[in-house]
Amino acid sequence: MSKQPGFIVHTPAEIAGIRLAAKAAAEVREKLPRLVQAGMSTLAIDQLAGALIAATGGTSAFLGYHGYPAQICISLNDEVVHGIARANRIVNTGDVLSLDIGVNLNGFIGDNATTFIVGGNPSSDIERLLVNTEKALMEGLKQARSGNYIRDISAAIERVARSARLGVVREYVGHGCGISLHEPPEVPNFVCAYRGPRLVPGMVLAVEPMFNLGSHKVYTESDMWTVRTADGSVSAHFEHMVLVTENEPEILTWLKM
Repeated sequence: MSKQPGFIVHTPAEIAGIRLAAKAAAEVREKLPRLVQAGMSTLAIDQLAGALIAATGGTSAFLGYHGYPAQICISLNDEVVHGIARANRIVNTGDVLSLDIGVNLNGFIGDNATTFIVGGNPSSDIERLLVNTEKALMEGLKQARSGNYIRDISAAIERVARSARLGVVREYVGHGCGISLHEPPEVPNFVCAYRGPRLVPGMVLAVEPMFNLGSHKVYTESDMWTVRTADGSVSAHFEHMVLVTENEPEILTWLKM
């Protein structure tokens, strides 16, 4: 690992370990939504996630992180991120469910997230939210190439949000990831004065747009973790880890079939 001003470049040996952790996180992200059913508590979902993480040989990268009390982050409807699993929080048909999953495998970190509707069919607004939040993620990842800047990723993400008339959460952003869960640099989902470092091979970024159907404004509940939209609108969150290479970006949490 080479620490540069404002970012980290990982060694080939570290990248090999990060690849395995990212693959483990992606496997959990793919399996867990298939096990979720209406009527389950978010605690039951969290326990399933813990079992799936253990099956990879890893541990939760979130549990105990700054005191976080659950295996993964489970956020429902107007909850944006960092929702805590609870026995009395029941998932219903038609709920919009975000699962943010982090795996620590042999000291390396994999981090990814997805949002989906539990049973039923989405309304046109919910479909617009889900489709375009994931689209923004993919457009941002395309810009994670050597020679570009962090702002190029941010601009690509924000363009999709503006076109789809969605609010872009500003208080929470993407980040470097690999040896630690959060490494420099930050990766905003909107264009700001921060251009960020120029991208070079060996950088690993967790890109994660968080879009709302309404305003971009959010607040944190009294549990000091759960983030909700200020206007009660539904939110979505998608995340992948990407490696900057000499050529095309490599999406580390994209399972290769």
